[in-house]
Amino acid sequence: MTILTPTSKPDDSLDALAAAPFASEAGKAGLPDIGTLAELANAFFKTLPGAEPILPGPLEAGTRAPTLAPVEPAAKPSVAQPQFGRSVAGPLPEAYAPALPLPALESFRQPGKESASAYYFLDHSPTDPAPTVSNTEPRIGAQPYELPGQLDTASLAGAGYTPLAQAAVPGPGPQSGQFYFLDGGSVSSPRLEPAPAEAAQLPRHGTFDVHAVRRDFPILSERVNGKPLVWLDNAATTQKPQAVIDRLAWFYAHENSNIHRAAHELAARATDAYEGARQKVARFLGARSPDEIVFVRGATEGINLVANTFGRKYIGEGDEIIVSLLEHHANIVPWQQLAAERGAKIRVIPVDDHGQILLDEYRKLLCSRTKLVAITQVSNALGTITPVSEVIAMAHAVGARVLVDGAQAVSHLRVNVQALDADFYVFSGHKIFGPTGIGAVYGKQALLDSLPPWQGGGNMIADVTFERTLYQPAPARFEAGTGNIADAVGLGAALDYLEQLGLENVAHYEHSLLEYTMAGLRAIPGVRLIGTAAAKTSVASFVLSGYSTQEVGTALSREGVAVRAGHHCAQPILRRFGLEATVRPSIAFYNTCDEIDVLLGVVGRLARQRS
Repeated sequence: MTILTPTSKPDDSLDALAAAPFASEAGKAGLPDIGTLAELANAFFKTLPGAEPILPGPLEAGTRAPTLAPVEPAAKPSVAQPQFGRSVAGPLPEAYAPALPLPALESFRQPGKESASAYYFLDHSPTDPAPTVSNTEPRIGAQPYELPGQLDTASLAGAGYTPLAQAAVPGPGPQSGQFYFLDGGSVSSPRLEPAPAEAAQLPRHGTFDVHAVRRDFPILSERVNGKPLVWLDNAATTQKPQAVIDRLAWFYAHENSNIHRAAHELAARATDAYEGARQKVARFLGARSPDEIVFVRGATEGINLVANTFGRKYIGEGDEIIVSLLEHHANIVPWQQLAAERGAKIRVIPVDDHGQILLDEYRKLLCSRTKLVAITQVSNALGTITPVSEVIAMAHAVGARVLVDGAQAVSHLRVNVQALDADFYVFSGHKIFGPTGIGAVYGKQALLDSLPPWQGGGNMIADVTFERTLYQPAPARFEAGTGNIADAVGLGAALDYLEQLGLENVAHYEHSLLEYTMAGLRAIPGVRLIGTAAAKTSVASFVLSGYSTQEVGTALSREGVAVRAGHHCAQPILRRFGLEATVRPSIAFYNTCDEIDVLLGVVGRLARQRS
């Protein structure tokens, strides 16, 4: 039996230094059309300081691909329509579109041509030329065996290099030894070099044009300390596409009102947008109904909501709560507080030297006293992907409920809460390219209906007298006061954007980048990688001999590279490896191998200076 009591320590993480924006005015009279401006800007921002930009050739009108073009959505679990007057299908409700002067999507397409794919990042048919893109770098195919970029990691690492996915994932389950983004089959040893001819038989996903995607994120054109911004702090927060920024602006310009109950038009618009966002979250997570989605400020508040409702109702003296050693403080501290109040006990699932949870040890912890298992799906400190399906099934076998912290998972993995059979699932919007201050809790309908409210106030009230109060059913019961309406709508736009990219495309591309990063770091003398699980995504934590993590983070920031340097609010797992802090580059789909090369160059230079 173990009770965790993390010490209170200030977060010594390194924030990227602010710098003046590096952008030029556009849209003035006499300048080229918007497509030409985009191509010129792309070439300009790719150019290193002091070098002459390689400008694109003349562009024909209408060759620029739209940022978000219409597409037939993939089949998803059916979700009941919310009970309100309108349906919101996209970032800009059709009824309000005339108020915003935007060029028609058709104006961006070549006359007389109908693309086989509606998106610039997907393969085109042989009869339809790819959109004109003014860069000379190769498009990166998102195949599981491909390692994009120019770094010859095989020769740098030598014969002793062991690919991430070569080791077996411990414990039972169909996912053992597989890449997390493949549907089936065992992968024993991915290659560092590009895939040979036989790999062409693998299921092919759409080609991912990262340079086109990057144009959707205005902040990626920033400069820090005179250098192009390299944002490798995605596990802390992700950047926002223009579609999300525009959706927030549209809400405040055309829809801003408090929601529900009012008779006027703006209240109806705001209600539609807010409840439409709830429906999008339900579809994204594979929930049965929007009524299973509660809006909160983020994953931390979501976990606290469950602790203060489910925990106080169902967990008592002598009961046990199981967490893993991988957990963020947000999935430890609320349970400690509850255990101290109720007389319950905390038990901890250990991990091995690769950062993988030990399922056999977990099995030994389960018993009739286990009331809740709270586990992360992806570790924020190590990037380990946990086998949550097995964890949930084993917990349910002893009658326990399971909360899954999905804050680090939802932007990298396809999640279906019904397939997982999760009782609760929480995530934060700012980790998935949406606004800060918004997140969601999924809870099974019957379970939510059985729980008492957490906070009291407007919106969660059905009727109030001085003798008694009647509460709304879920989810309104858990949303006291005025909610974060605009940011919920922004979260819906972020989910739209990610769905249009395709999570499978994202997973393939990001895994290639992760392999590239890990191999490059492994080849640098003095680097110790922390977290080498077979199933892993997003994060490449390390320490460098002879340097504090703060020194490494500061050196990277001088070159425009933003990483996190500190304990990442996950002190127990770092102490498992004898550390108080790591340097944590973390990857998103808009990162490139060129950016990783900047990271590797700085770390390599530091290593040579101390050697």
